Amino acid sequence: MDETSEEGPQEVAAALHELVTGMVWQLSSSWQGMSLTTAATLSRLEREGPIRLTVLAAAEGLAQPSMTVLVQRLEAQGLASRVADPQDGRVRLVGITEAGRELLAERRRAGDARVAGLLAALPEQDVRALSEAMHTALPVVRRALREAPQLRTTRGGTAS
Repeated sequence: MDETSEEGPQEVAAALHELVTGMVWQLSSSWQGMSLTTAATLSRLEREGPIRLTVLAAAEGLAQPSMTVLVQRLEAQGLASRVADPQDGRVRLVGITEAGRELLAERRRAGDARVAGLLAALPEQDVRALSEAMHTALPVVRRALREAPQLRTTRGGTAS
């Protein structure tokens, strides 16, 4: 983006999209063979706690049979487990295991280190400018994620 031009919401949105897409591709290499779908599923389980497989599939945009296969793979790797629903003992919920949490933390640290290495090559004023931009952009992104209907789920319930 040209710093001297005035940019409206459309130009800022396009630049944010390019930034996010580039960072996802850049950081996905630190996930060492884990697909973005697998990482997103584990992250959702970590963030939201145990949820029904049907809700998990809908939230991640997968068909239920595909999510079943993914969850079975995560269970076999010790990264997820099925637990009883405290409100209905007949229902099983999918939850993340401690090993799953540790793997996510490890992969995030690797990604953070990679980005920190890129930032270390920048002049100090650029790092400060990026910091200020993140303080502005993160609340907007977080609000967009909260408000996106396809991303919201209720624990153990249906997608809302």
